[in-house]
Amino acid sequence: MPDPSDSMEITEPEEDGRSDTADPSAGGDPSSGSDIDSTTSTVLVEVLPGVAVFAGEVPPELKPDLIDFGIVPAADRRQISAILASVGNAATVAGNLGNAFASVQGLYRIGEKTQVLLNAGAKLAGKDGGFLGTVLGPGGSMSQARFYPVAAVSKMPVVASVGPALAMVALEMMLSEVSGLVRTNLAVTNQVLTSIRKEQWAELTGLVAAVDRAVEQAREIESVPASLWDDVAGSGALLRKQLELYQGNVRDHVGRIGRVGVRSHREYLQTNAEVIAFDVRALLSSLNAWTGYHALRAARARAAGCEDAAEAQYAEVIARDTRAEFDSTLAEMTGLVDAVARELRITAELRGPDSWPLSGKRKDAKAAREVSARLLEVIEPLADSLHPPVPPVAVPEVLCGPDSLDSAPYLRILRWLFEDGEVLRALGFPEQGDDGGPISAIVGGAMGVLAAVMDQAADRTLVAVTDRRVILATTNTFLEQAEIQQEIPLDQVRYVRVPAAPDSGSRSVVDLITRDENIRWIFHPDVDSAQVDALAAVLAESMTIPDAERDELRRRAGTKTEVATTT
Repeated sequence: MPDPSDSMEITEPEEDGRSDTADPSAGGDPSSGSDIDSTTSTVLVEVLPGVAVFAGEVPPELKPDLIDFGIVPAADRRQISAILASVGNAATVAGNLGNAFASVQGLYRIGEKTQVLLNAGAKLAGKDGGFLGTVLGPGGSMSQARFYPVAAVSKMPVVASVGPALAMVALEMMLSEVSGLVRTNLAVTNQVLTSIRKEQWAELTGLVAAVDRAVEQAREIESVPASLWDDVAGSGALLRKQLELYQGNVRDHVGRIGRVGVRSHREYLQTNAEVIAFDVRALLSSLNAWTGYHALRAARARAAGCEDAAEAQYAEVIARDTRAEFDSTLAEMTGLVDAVARELRITAELRGPDSWPLSGKRKDAKAAREVSARLLEVIEPLADSLHPPVPPVAVPEVLCGPDSLDSAPYLRILRWLFEDGEVLRALGFPEQGDDGGPISAIVGGAMGVLAAVMDQAADRTLVAVTDRRVILATTNTFLEQAEIQQEIPLDQVRYVRVPAAPDSGSRSVVDLITRDENIRWIFHPDVDSAQVDALAAVLAESMTIPDAERDELRRRAGTKTEVATTT
């Protein structure tokens, strides 16, 4: 689910072209930033890691992203507000912000982009224990805000008393997250629903509807009375059965994908994608109902906690255990959906049917692309919500290949093979083999049109150098099946050599010496030798011999010397 907080950016206030810095625990200079402080009407208090209470005035652009307190009981809301108000009235902590704290508006999930900024809080101007900044809404409007990190707030003795209430906040945030995922455009085909899984789906949807109705009613009255709880109290065992059923299905899919080879891996995904889509949808729904059930259960414990401290502590235990189950289930589901979406995206990018020489293969390829495109429409919204997709791969500065070679198809496939944050640094297309056979000679001397045709037909080696590894593949196989022939981690690069070319018409050569093998790449004479040198230079940055390998070589050399001496 796209994080709503990514629409919020907290900028660094500048003075005389530089950012102010302050220790958040030390309190700022009362005179500094007075203009900012006088207009500060929004306060973000990170009460849990990644979860903030939004207090004071909410900018119009951010109101749609605000999460209601939902299942959090009214008494807990009042307690949170009172605690924060007392913190806000303490001059050593937050100055005179009690009024803002007293008017808590809702909850806010701090997304990855915002969290990066907030984690660098020392770069923001500090005042009275908090950080000053500007909240920029998507409409371009600006308002001043204060942010109080969870570490700073947790130091206050009064905050310890609000722990059980924050457990309810944590449950509401989990429920909000999984409910948003369920609402994503994840359709399940009628064929699956009306055949093998129809009975399972009917059983699950009945339970889900009952819990959803109870959660909505609890939100409306801001409480969980005994009569409401009685409606769902007996659902725990049935919900556990449903959750474990679909967790098992998802784990089976993940296990099958992990054990098989690339081709069988892709065939399994294409054959079972509809069933996988159903199991993921069912697991999401069961997780949503399971989380809602435990949120209601914890709310009942909170109500009893007014007279029994053990009940209040039990609500925290429920939140802790539910969080562990939630995180584990979501991680498994994310891994599976990632794998399915990646394979479907790759299939959609593979070389088109016209390139297949036989009619049967053309038909199979066309069918595979059509099935992949249809299933991708089904699962892609959820995949993007669970895990933002890798951005398109840009053409690197170092590109070693004939002028007629189009790198775009390779980049589109590589995008879905890259890990998060992986950066392509160089791309090379050396020729297959060391003998400079007839294909090389024809390409070197033919006219432009003929060269383009031969470039499409001839197999080369794809060399993709990232900031983490060297990817090797055969070009035609890569374009048709996205198969990687070999991966070499950069920490296995031992030496790189570029033998001097005897004349300007010779082909450039790069030798890569790894921990386990020697690899030679020979480039067509038309490839710019400067680009080949640049490729070698990128690889050379990783040259290293670990001390353990060096010591082992010395030990072996010493052993041979001793043997020779004794004989």
